Amino acid sequence: MNAATRNFESLTAGVLPAGNGGGRHPKAPARRPIDRRSPCNAELWTREPPLNMSYYFAIVGTRDNPLFEHEFGTSRGGGDGIARFRDDARHMNQFIVHSSLDIVEEVQWGTGQMYLKHIDRFHNNYISCFLTAGNIKFLLLTSPNPDNPRSSAASMSSVRSSAYPSSSAYNPTAPAAEEAIKNFFMEVYDSWVKTIMNPFYSLNQPVKSPVFRSRVAAAAKKYL
Repeated sequence: MNAATRNFESLTAGVLPAGNGGGRHPKAPARRPIDRRSPCNAELWTREPPLNMSYYFAIVGTRDNPLFEHEFGTSRGGGDGIARFRDDARHMNQFIVHSSLDIVEEVQWGTGQMYLKHIDRFHNNYISCFLTAGNIKFLLLTSPNPDNPRSSAASMSSVRSSAYPSSSAYNPTAPAAEEAIKNFFMEVYDSWVKTIMNPFYSLNQPVKSPVFRSRVAAAAKKYL
């Protein structure tokens, strides 16, 4: 066997068909598993189910008094729309939202916008705010569910490179999140204006209308 033949066989080992049956050469090395951390396969590594969230929505009057409350969960992406606040944390929602009113007072004069976006955070709870022309405050508390399908991703963070941060964390300042919350607020605001135009409604009184509640629920299902 000359040198040219030996070089050809060494280059084609494990690639040429073996016998008449075809397939890989019996001595060919096993294929290496896909490295999902490589840039070429980053999409496979980060493809995870969407986050499921729990929401607490409150309307606060000009005297910092509660006018309306509503809980709901994620509806988009196949969610069932049910809030899943932990029993030991649900009673804290009112306190967390009320404590953010001081921040609302600070930031509302620095912008001419009604939508103040994300204004506060308490542990894993995020507060977004919308101000009406009459200084009524719409406050939305957003909390990732503890049984999130992505929660297991945090346990894999130690094997990931810093170039591939975990996508399981909720980002309230992401453009998509801000836009969804803004659309929710705007639709609720439209229903709110129609409600307070009712001659039987008194300013700063709790809203007990089932029609208004159903419209809030519809806006939540549509955008969140």
